[in-house]
Amino acid sequence: MRFYFLYIFFLISYFSSAQINISGKTEIIKSNEGFQLLRNGHPYYVNGAGGNEYLDVLKSIGGNSIRTWSTDNAKVILDEAHQKGISVCLGLWVGHERHGFDYNDEYAIKAQIESFKNEILKYKDHPALLMWAVGNEVDLFYKNFRVWQAVGDIAKMIKEIDPNHPIMTVTAGIDPAEVYMIQQYCPDIDILGINTYGGINNLSSMVRKSGWNKPYMVTEWGPYGHWESPTTSWGVAIEATSKEKAEFRKIAYEAILKDRQLCIGSYAFLWGYKQEQTPTWYGLFTKEGRATQSVDILNSFWAKSDKNLAPIINNFFLNGQDSKSSIKIKRRKNCLFSFDVFDNNNDSLSYFFELMPESSDKKAGGDFEKTPEPIEFEIISKSEKTIEIKAPSKTGAYRFFIYIRDKYNNVATANIPFYVKK
Repeated sequence: MRFYFLYIFFLISYFSSAQINISGKTEIIKSNEGFQLLRNGHPYYVNGAGGNEYLDVLKSIGGNSIRTWSTDNAKVILDEAHQKGISVCLGLWVGHERHGFDYNDEYAIKAQIESFKNEILKYKDHPALLMWAVGNEVDLFYKNFRVWQAVGDIAKMIKEIDPNHPIMTVTAGIDPAEVYMIQQYCPDIDILGINTYGGINNLSSMVRKSGWNKPYMVTEWGPYGHWESPTTSWGVAIEATSKEKAEFRKIAYEAILKDRQLCIGSYAFLWGYKQEQTPTWYGLFTKEGRATQSVDILNSFWAKSDKNLAPIINNFFLNGQDSKSSIKIKRRKNCLFSFDVFDNNNDSLSYFFELMPESSDKKAGGDFEKTPEPIEFEIISKSEKTIEIKAPSKTGAYRFFIYIRDKYNNVATANIPFYVKK
């Protein structure tokens, strides 16, 4: 009997110790070469994606981490990521002033930090946890600088409860004034997360000019944002094709990799599908889960696996004009769309077309947008490289989308905005 109890005591001690060992520790070290992230004692450069879908695909192309914006469904996300060998930068959704959060309301601030305390206690020992991200773009359209005191208090609370994982806060671009406030009010913030798109090439120099002296990460990056893209004469943003996005993503990632002194990794945006301006602007996948050429770009940097490549759309025209031409068409007139497509693997391709009115539910900062309902259209003729349709009878702004699919769940996308006039 005595032996039995000793055996049980041994098992309890063993598994308690094992749990401690697998819970993981992330730390930041500094050397003459710069900053480095260590996970369980090993160097860990973040090849990450923003989102929690298609983890098998992420793993297959060499991705090692995902980023969330909140703790919604966190247990399921953490468990699946751990099963796939992927770490998680777990976000804490700090209230935004533009959404009505009042940083002069001490009760609201206290309630927020207490709710986060429960989340930290719940997930701090999960083996998939890499770090905490306190807030995302709380600086977007804000006026009350007390938000940084709140972020600082949250970070201090996390540090006291969980010394094993670094703490990051994420800003919209980089502003020297904000960097100063973060340094003043948030001394427990270990990493500055920066969401940037068109300005990626200047980011490393901007970080240094701002005076930030800790490591940083590029927490969102991808194609040019809709706010920094060219527009039509009626004021809608012109979206790049999936090929143009992939080409820019390559340039962007090369810029990220150049700064190994301060930058400890990045999260590509968006690993999934999202309606924002259009259904195809930011997602590396379509709504049906088909991967775009940008996934191939990430693979070329990370795993270099022998995956089947997405189709490539070289151009897309309406009546011989491209998307930047501010094309106007009379009601019910013929619209001839032509396209040139290439596939590196010589796969057989299928084509899908969609006509939508221009979105009337455009928001800022990634807030939820409703996808416009597709419109039925009359096809006049169709060939291997063209489709001719009748323009809508109702005046207004529209977009015509093309999706080129292969049998390996890859896709190329493009759209042309046009205006129907009387």
